[in-house]
Amino acid sequence: MSRPDDPRPADDATPEPVDADPNRLTPAAGAESSDAEPIDAEIVEETTPVPAAPPAPGTPPATGYTDEGVPTLDYVRDKIEGRAATAAGWQELAGDTEAARTADEQFADRERKAKDKLEEIRRSMGL
Repeated sequence: MSRPDDPRPADDATPEPVDADPNRLTPAAGAESSDAEPIDAEIVEETTPVPAAPPAPGTPPATGYTDEGVPTLDYVRDKIEGRAATAAGWQELAGDTEAARTADEQFADRERKAKDKLEEIRRSMGL
């Protein structure tokens, strides 16, 4: 089946040949291809990579833990700061809801009643 905008004639139902060798390089556009010409290439031996220099003796690794498994001060500080920021964000988000305002009003009411009761006890004791 052919599309109306297909430039090939409709009677050409044979598919285009597909190169079965995926490693074969296709020539660049406009380059002449000849299987008789050898390809000029050089075999390069694989070299072993140069090992990276070990870190300085007092430098902790980038994982946040020392070789002994103890967390570094920077790692602990970052973790605490992250938790504090998360808690502040949750508190800010929770303060904007109706339930949070109601809970705050109830807490303030209980605090006021507790303060009044404490004053009453102090007066009854003569303090």
